[in-house]
Amino acid sequence: MRRRHFIGLSVAAGLAAIGPWGCSSGRPLRLGVHPWIGYEPLYLAEEFDWLPESVTLLKGEAAADSLARLQAGELDGAALTLDEVLRAKDAGTDLVVVGVTDVSAGADVLVVRPPIDSLEGLRGQRVAVELSGVSGVMLLKILERAGLERADVTEVNLPVSEHESAWQRGEVAASVCYEPVASALEDQGGVRMFDSGDLPETIFDVLAVTRRMADGRPQAVRGMLAGHFAGLQHLVRSRHDAIYRIAGRQNTSPDAIRRALATVMLPDLAANQRYLATTGRVEVVARNLAHLMIRAGLLGKMPDSRPISNPAFLPRSNT
Repeated sequence: MRRRHFIGLSVAAGLAAIGPWGCSSGRPLRLGVHPWIGYEPLYLAEEFDWLPESVTLLKGEAAADSLARLQAGELDGAALTLDEVLRAKDAGTDLVVVGVTDVSAGADVLVVRPPIDSLEGLRGQRVAVELSGVSGVMLLKILERAGLERADVTEVNLPVSEHESAWQRGEVAASVCYEPVASALEDQGGVRMFDSGDLPETIFDVLAVTRRMADGRPQAVRGMLAGHFAGLQHLVRSRHDAIYRIAGRQNTSPDAIRRALATVMLPDLAANQRYLATTGRVEVVARNLAHLMIRAGLLGKMPDSRPISNPAFLPRSNT
């Protein structure tokens, strides 16, 4: 199980066959999405027909689908974590962040096996982590906070879906994971020692489009963001209805959706304007993440000097 993918969820059909890239006004903006609570406003917008005809959601199972198709030129944008945007840019896809969908506030977790009782206690331990995903960045931040280097722990690189079985076999002493795996490990004696709530405004989920799309089809980008904020408004103002719709779509319980919502912040338009400003948090975090990922060998080079975000496509007022 990759991050942004609940156990037991029923995934929509894969991406449709896509033709060559073009900037024609006749072809919609192709946005790659996958199941994650922070992206649900877009699914709600599609359900209520709040997305313009200039925008099409192409649904995959995980961020890896979107990253592969971005690199192949089959998408014009995607819902990704900020570190995934950096990975895509490093692989040659020039993306610009045009919106922030959510900020992790406890969704990403370090669970340890007693008697480990401090972050420094990770030294010499085997830690399950999915290095290709956001949990890899989470581990880097944990080690940084603990004053440890990567060489001080043994990284057991596994998809998060395999962390519980590795834990049960006694192969790891800690796991960098997310729900529902975190709760499953706690039920088996694990202790939640650290989570993304301890790293305020650090792990962002964003909407990013290719710079070519941003320059060539700005109205489509604006329409996509207007749809997102319409869906977010429904989630905020008609929470009960939205939660049951989301639970049905993800084939899980309303309580599971409520718990998931409690682990993220869903920024409104004003917060987006602050986050995406030239000197805003997204720019600061992106640069810091890039330096961290390069030092850890997870990124080849720093992105170019242009801003990674652009608030110009945000609606001028709430929907």
